[in-house]
Amino acid sequence: MLLALGAAQTYAYAFGLNNDREMQIITVSALPPEGRETLHLIKRGGPFPYPRDGVIFSNFEKRLPKHERGYYREFTVKTPGIRNRGARRIVCGQPVECYYSADHYRTFRRIVE
Repeated sequence: MLLALGAAQTYAYAFGLNNDREMQIITVSALPPEGRETLHLIKRGGPFPYPRDGVIFSNFEKRLPKHERGYYREFTVKTPGIRNRGARRIVCGQPVECYYSADHYRTFRRIVE
């Protein structure tokens, strides 16, 4: 479903050379273990543990770069000790553009390899 970032894309994303100039980044290795597992499932195309994983993320707050409706999909990052979905998410656009939010969409960091 999603492809790995190439070196040029990683450079561009890490240094804000796309539409998200103010966006902070996070490397895959810096994600919590549950975030790395969610990203692995996204790249593999599932199966996902929550029925709402993969639904459209509308970006109403405009915290991510602007794209047409349906561009972004959201996925749950499990939170240890929490029985519900918790607040952590990974939101991805196609072909490859993923963001991590630890605070239920208040802030995002672009995920880079």
